[in-house]
Amino acid sequence: MRLPVQLAWSGPADYDVSDPHERLTLYCLLLDCGQRDDIVRYVNPTLLRRDWPRIKRLTARRLTTLWERRLPELCAG
Repeated sequence: MRLPVQLAWSGPADYDVSDPHERLTLYCLLLDCGQRDDIVRYVNPTLLRRDWPRIKRLTARRLTTLWERRLPELCAG
């Protein structure tokens, strides 16, 4: 997957979502910097739920709390 410049301005633009490490990096970036349309376009909900425990450890608590409030199903996985 190739991210647009507005999301990948300071780092890599290409991510292999089949690679768990690259996907975690991508999802952390999107959850922190992406707009709603970016999340809808680039995030796979099934993979997000599966990866959430690891994403949660890599992301600021304020951000994970915000996402868990918006998507309570993240806590269920």
